[in-house]
Amino acid sequence: MNLPNKLTVFRIILVPILLILLMLPLPAAAVFILASLTDLIDGKIARKYSLITDFGKFMDPLADKFIVFAALLGILVRYDGTVPGFPDIRPAFLWAAAIVVF
Repeated sequence: MNLPNKLTVFRIILVPILLILLMLPLPAAAVFILASLTDLIDGKIARKYSLITDFGKFMDPLADKFIVFAALLGILVRYDGTVPGFPDIRPAFLWAAAIVVF
């Protein structure tokens, strides 16, 4: 288990933490940014030091999708249609999430 793979596993561990923070009135953007930075760092390390593995090839993009799906799900759950001037935007969020997921 090399460093890029550990960062990928760390990113997967951040998914439930992001979901919990999105359900609470706490800032979850920091966790999303941290996950994004670990994605950038693990890719650079893996390419620079030739640490590319089959596990990394499979799990890295999957971890990225999990983080994005968690953020979309959190937005859908937290948004209740009370944004002034945009009372009917939730269906657009639902369609956008469905397009990204599928």
